[in-house]
Amino acid sequence: MSSIAIEAARLMDALPEADKAFAYEFIKKLVLAWDPDFTKVTADEAKRIEDAENSGYVDADEIDWESIGTDE
Repeated sequence: MSSIAIEAARLMDALPEADKAFAYEFIKKLVLAWDPDFTKVTADEAKRIEDAENSGYVDADEIDWESIGTDE
């Protein structure tokens, strides 16, 4: 989590419960306006996705499960 998100959470935690609920709904509204389908990624997420794609991982759909353990 970024330092600004941690600071925002710390500040939000100091609010009375009713104001915490308001702040949460406001933040949720901002996020949904920015990305209503939760399909955008942050720079950090994009880097993690790229690292995963270049890791040598093999998708399960690419494995011939029927021939595992055979002499073929």
